[in-house]
Amino acid sequence: MSLIEVLIIEDDKRIADIHRRFIDRIEGFEVVGTALTGEEAKDWVQALQPDLVLLDVYLPDALGTDIMRFIHESSPDTDIIFITAAAEVDIVKKAYRRGVADYILKPLTFDRFKESLLSYKAKRMALAGSGILQADSIELLWNKTNITEPTTDALPPKGIDPITREKVVNHLKQLDGGITAESLGMEIGVSRSTARRYLEYLVTEKCAFTELIYGTVGRPERRYFIKHR
Repeated sequence: MSLIEVLIIEDDKRIADIHRRFIDRIEGFEVVGTALTGEEAKDWVQALQPDLVLLDVYLPDALGTDIMRFIHESSPDTDIIFITAAAEVDIVKKAYRRGVADYILKPLTFDRFKESLLSYKAKRMALAGSGILQADSIELLWNKTNITEPTTDALPPKGIDPITREKVVNHLKQLDGGITAESLGMEIGVSRSTARRYLEYLVTEKCAFTELIYGTVGRPERRYFIKHR
């Protein structure tokens, strides 16, 4: 399978460069261009017809949702992954209804970025052939798995995703000095409130504990530590 050609549309050149460096570390992808404005984006899309666009929402002269519409009209075989700080319902709804491949909130981590691109690559490969797809390939396209559903007693409370919980646990295990909810959110690519929710849940599970750490300046920090068993 040939390399997947990626166009980066991002108004912050530093972030665009980070995306490019991330892509260089993932096999099967190559960056074919970078656009810093909506007008540049349209020119690149029409000229390159890329396989995949990494799209920001807030551009200096356009909204990413408008560029998304342009991409669908002028290059219908181009797929889109949003990478943005925008979390407004109407924007997310437009992206969802337009069938974007993924929606990643900034600040992002390399792990989250890699996970998204490899998932996209797997789906693209599933659609690369001809004939009839197997059921597991079709389920892959809509992020379904064959994991056995847990019993009601084992279900986590609302708002706690087992996969994210495991990600938080694994991250905590790598730390010696604990971590704050804000730092955890930045490092794994979720909001501070989401990070705090998972950390507090781990405390209630007795998988983690918390301490107030007093620094030399300012208020004490609430830090979370994994319990080593």
